[in-house]
Amino acid sequence: MRRHNFKKLQIWHDSMTIIDQTYLFTATFPDFEKFGLRTQMNRCAVSIASNISEGSSKRTDSHFAKYLDDSLGSAFEWETQLIVAHRQNYISEELFNNLEKEINTLQKKISNFIDNLDV
Repeated sequence: MRRHNFKKLQIWHDSMTIIDQTYLFTATFPDFEKFGLRTQMNRCAVSIASNISEGSSKRTDSHFAKYLDDSLGSAFEWETQLIVAHRQNYISEELFNNLEKEINTLQKKISNFIDNLDV
């Protein structure tokens, strides 16, 4: 098995975009969310990309798949946090719809990537 270069993976680039967007919109959350949902969403977004990059260093596709599973789990966790932010009226309907579409697309891409590994 060859190791994957995470910087060449589309799923990593897409997850980096989610990070950038997350830091932008969570900065607008109320001050009392500074150590709550804001921090949790930022850390969760970073976890998606971090697990992809960490997994790419593993020697086998089955080990890489475990990290991709963790990344996928973080993507679903982030989606739930996005729903919470929307339900609390911290983000607009338009932003919510755009971000939900982006995270759903990323979830599908990560799942497809896992399915195509030699495990």
